Amino acid sequence: MKIDGGRKLFLTCRGTGAPTVVLISGFRGAYDDWTHVVPRPEAKPRSNQSSVFPQVAGFTRVCAYDRPGTTSFDGALAPSTAVRQPTTAQDGVADLHALLSAAGEAGPYALVAHSWGGMIACLYASEHHGEVAGMVLVDPGSAFLKTTLKPPQWARFVRGARQLGKPKILEAAEYERSVDAIRAAPAVPKIPGVVLTSDRPFDFGAGGRQTWPAWLSAQNRLAAVLDAKHITHTHSGHYIAGERPRLVINEVRAVVRAVQAQTP
Repeated sequence: MKIDGGRKLFLTCRGTGAPTVVLISGFRGAYDDWTHVVPRPEAKPRSNQSSVFPQVAGFTRVCAYDRPGTTSFDGALAPSTAVRQPTTAQDGVADLHALLSAAGEAGPYALVAHSWGGMIACLYASEHHGEVAGMVLVDPGSAFLKTTLKPPQWARFVRGARQLGKPKILEAAEYERSVDAIRAAPAVPKIPGVVLTSDRPFDFGAGGRQTWPAWLSAQNRLAAVLDAKHITHTHSGHYIAGERPRLVINEVRAVVRAVQAQTP
């Protein structure tokens, strides 16, 4: 799908109904983050009809897309046009808004976002109040990490996220400027929302497992400020959509139903 300036972003949609669920992958993750499952810890993700995308398509419209510089599980680069890296949450919001408009996918939307995608989802909901009717944040990145991490840990995290990959067109995330934008944006409106937090510690790039409490604290603060339901016993690592797809699907369904109940 072509957007502003002739750039192309890959988009796939399925199903009917409203609100339209928009799936926003995590750092360097392509749309197949939502079509694969992990049958057991440490196993290789595999395509499966029990995954989030096809199951959500069974009860409403759902769309997934590839940001520039993301990769699928087989290592292939996304077909979306490459851009200069690193990119910000602001870039992600602009691209997603242009993509949905170009594709004629009308709101209201329920944004379902993983990791770095959570930063994009929160800023999108802030800047486009009338379009976002619900959110499910799946172990999201958070602007609150800047305050829950110690300054040296935050600096390490930011430095690692924005480091260019090989090739240099691989996605790199500019957290510092993204946090500034989220803090300056209007508050996210009170909408049906859920935050799912992993309960198996992982190294997210801030300095090892000793930074895990800061991740949990940031998740708590984000859920509180959004007035969102917070599920902390997920029995999962960071990739909750693959490890516990039924949990994610059920929470998406609940948010969709809550939005439908509020719609005349």
